[in-house]
Amino acid sequence: MKKTNEITIWGIRSVSFWMTMLIALGIIFAGIRFIINPAGAAVDFGIPSSGSNDVIFGRIKGIRDIFSGLVLLPLLYLRMRSATAWVFTTAIIIPVADCLTVLAANGPSDIQHLLIHGLTALYMAITSFLLFRVKHS
Repeated sequence: MKKTNEITIWGIRSVSFWMTMLIALGIIFAGIRFIINPAGAAVDFGIPSSGSNDVIFGRIKGIRDIFSGLVLLPLLYLRMRSATAWVFTTAIIIPVADCLTVLAANGPSDIQHLLIHGLTALYMAITSFLLFRVKHS
């Protein structure tokens, strides 16, 4: 009979590991884009820049995006499933807030950008579910 506090091995053979890695690398890439080309990245985000101050805020957003991705990498490297799950789950607030921000700025007709942010939040929620799910073999 197995005990309930068995150590489960989690890592590169896990779907949730790679789903988390995809988001981590994706948000690092998005952050780099905001630093290199803030105006272009803002258009892709769904709220185009309207002045030089917006470019500065785009670069600030880029730095924060890079941090958001980098914070997950050590947890993945160390195979800390529980910590990854908690950090990743709390980060769902970001695409939800992005979606609501685009909705407030552009209205419900901007389906493309609403779907990008909304589907990212859904993808992250599914990944979080998988991260918290413990398999007993």
